[in-house]
Amino acid sequence: MFPPIVTPLAGPDQIDEAGCERLLEHLIAGGVDGIFLLGSSGEIASLSHRLRAEFVQKACQIVNRRAPVLVGITDNSIVETNRLAQAAAEAGADGIVLTTPFYFSVSQAELVTYVQAVLQETELPLLLYNMPAMTKLWFEFETVAELAQIEQIVGIKDSSQDINYYRKLTSLKSIRPDWAFFIGHETLLAESLHAGGTGGVNLGTNLFPRLFANLMQAHRANDVSLVKSYQTKINQIEALYNVADRSLPLLPLIAITKTALSIMGICDDRLASPHHRCTAEQRQQAAIVLERLNTELGQ
Repeated sequence: MFPPIVTPLAGPDQIDEAGCERLLEHLIAGGVDGIFLLGSSGEIASLSHRLRAEFVQKACQIVNRRAPVLVGITDNSIVETNRLAQAAAEAGADGIVLTTPFYFSVSQAELVTYVQAVLQETELPLLLYNMPAMTKLWFEFETVAELAQIEQIVGIKDSSQDINYYRKLTSLKSIRPDWAFFIGHETLLAESLHAGGTGGVNLGTNLFPRLFANLMQAHRANDVSLVKSYQTKINQIEALYNVADRSLPLLPLIAITKTALSIMGICDDRLASPHHRCTAEQRQQAAIVLERLNTELGQ
């Protein structure tokens, strides 16, 4: 379980350092297996290059080798992608995560070139990240199979919400038994594990890390009934997400998660500019839902 942590902000280009420390300590105490910085949930596309590197350095210092740290490095510029990979290595990160470029159309052949160009500049293990809802581009299965021949690539995170695509990905265990297969959508976590997956990179872990860690422990113990029970509890987090405007992808869910973390006293609820925090009404609703979830989920 590698939570894709939100990026606590204190200003338009300033890390909420105290909030960052509280969040990371909250997750480590909750029993997560590792930390994923600068994913989609970390608002990577809206952060300055300077702030991204600073956040990685700060977070790695706080974690201090108590858990593996993965860093999202994707940028439309390969040069900037490689600079962040270098910053991750210098900070002591354990691996990097690469999704597809966005804005301009990219062919699958160009996507392979992009990945290869990153690998030429770093020795860190690399995890692929399929996020078509945000990048408008898939790592097509044939492309993933081609990239699986590269030893430095160690797995893939899939946030497509297409469980059939995910099942196809896990068939690559036949050629890469060492690969990690992560699922992004938390309501599919138990199903993905049953399909041969390794774990989750799930937004809700920011709030309830022990719940997700318990599911993983039950999975490792082959307790199917207990996994199902924890998954049912995880699905209840949707009630919090439903306070947000679900007509838009992802960002409102990040906003309501930051709002909940703020209510919990962990970090500020500021979003990267130009995006707005949740409204006062949404915050009030979130507080009510969060109180109920804390009781019902046993947190």
